[in-house]
Amino acid sequence: MKKILLFVAVAFVAMSANAGGLLHNTNQHIAFQRMMARGASHEIDAVFTNPAGIAFMEHDGWSLSLNIQSAFQTRNIDATVNPLIPGLFPNSENSFNKKYEGKAAAPILPSAYAVYKTPKWAISGFFGVVGGGGKCTFNDGLPLFDVAVMAGLYQQSAELLKQYPAVAPLFGGPITPDKYYLESYMRGRQYIFGGQLGFSYKFNEHFSGFAGVRVNYFNGSYVGHVNATAGEALATTMKTVAGVAGAANPALAQMLVGMSGENGLAHIAIDCTQTGWGLTPILGVNYKWRGLTLAAKYEFKTNLNIENDTKTLEAPAAYEGSMEQYKHGVNTPSDMPSVLYVAAGYEFIPKKLRATVEYHYYDDKHADMAGEKNKELKHGTHEFLAGVEWDINKTFTVSAGAQRTDYGLSDKYQSNTSFSCDSYSIGLGGAINVSDNVKINVGYFWTTYSDYKKEMPAEVGGYNGVSQLLPGKDVYSRTNKVFGIGADFKF
Repeated sequence: MKKILLFVAVAFVAMSANAGGLLHNTNQHIAFQRMMARGASHEIDAVFTNPAGIAFMEHDGWSLSLNIQSAFQTRNIDATVNPLIPGLFPNSENSFNKKYEGKAAAPILPSAYAVYKTPKWAISGFFGVVGGGGKCTFNDGLPLFDVAVMAGLYQQSAELLKQYPAVAPLFGGPITPDKYYLESYMRGRQYIFGGQLGFSYKFNEHFSGFAGVRVNYFNGSYVGHVNATAGEALATTMKTVAGVAGAANPALAQMLVGMSGENGLAHIAIDCTQTGWGLTPILGVNYKWRGLTLAAKYEFKTNLNIENDTKTLEAPAAYEGSMEQYKHGVNTPSDMPSVLYVAAGYEFIPKKLRATVEYHYYDDKHADMAGEKNKELKHGTHEFLAGVEWDINKTFTVSAGAQRTDYGLSDKYQSNTSFSCDSYSIGLGGAINVSDNVKINVGYFWTTYSDYKKEMPAEVGGYNGVSQLLPGKDVYSRTNKVFGIGADFKF
């Protein structure tokens, strides 16, 4: 049972639905959805993607942008366990296989931009969900909890029957999963809200720079439980044995009566909210020569500690130490890594056809995470993007783009409670110039992920470290679809 609690103590990591690194959302404007590579933009979305480029916006005065996105994602775990414990799973194969489905949704992800520009300088601001991006629910819990409970109950009952051999025949052997009801539930919600303010300056007709800062506020909520309740036959047996053993062994009788009740075999519950904040300094440069734009942005590492506000933390008293990480008031590191964005854009036909290629590097290995799991990554995240945009006429624009993401994942980094999959994304959409001062953007992108297979033989501790007697494997898979609409205004 102690293993179960150790897992629960690190379980409640939110499942984000994002385009970007492990902790970042880069899909902040609908123009990104429909083109992907926006690092050389000189339009209002450049406040986030190329802030130095704001100095080259054509419009002087006020510009505003409002965007709403809807993201829907699945996170699935196909778990297989082939135990070396005879009889643990009462089927012909003595194995366990189940697909656990997690559904993440962020139906409303807003973002807002504002710029005031003069011929030489500009002040800009941005607000959006820069990390996290929704909630994920596993209605059947997670396999590591189920397997840990099943193995724990089997081993504990086997030890108990050895200790009291006189009652062993009444039980017919250790407690197996067919003798009780196991009910699990996990839900995580995580948002990192960001508010950015910065200053752009045009040094000459070719070169501009940017300096700014973003304030990040983390808000997460994690709720879950694992309950095991004896089936009718097992409960009756426990009560019968308790009645027989009551006079001779009151402690055994009391324990059996307790185990025969609702959730008496196992009960663990948590309800924890986490909050925290941190600052991100940002620098940017932009070089423009004829149809060519070269741009870069650097976000410094954000030191972010999150503090627990725990309403429920229930587990057997003997194992409270294993739940230390989620006790009320405890702080946990959750840094946002430094990020380098570089882009090259070229306008092949002036005011008509343009394209951009882009590269992002997220230094995840040097951003502190809970349990120092960042050190288990093979390397930081690499992203490669490309996009093209065509103005059909003065009213209509169409665009498309693609993004490839490589996280540097490893088996030690991946877990039931926090896993990622390398991916590529395709985005497309368009814009309508309703008037000289109003543009409507519509975009859609979807992500195709590479399944990640994690083998867990006995020599590495078995299935998620539960026991060397439980070798197994997990196959992690994901889907992601995002739709958005927004409006840009000039005043």
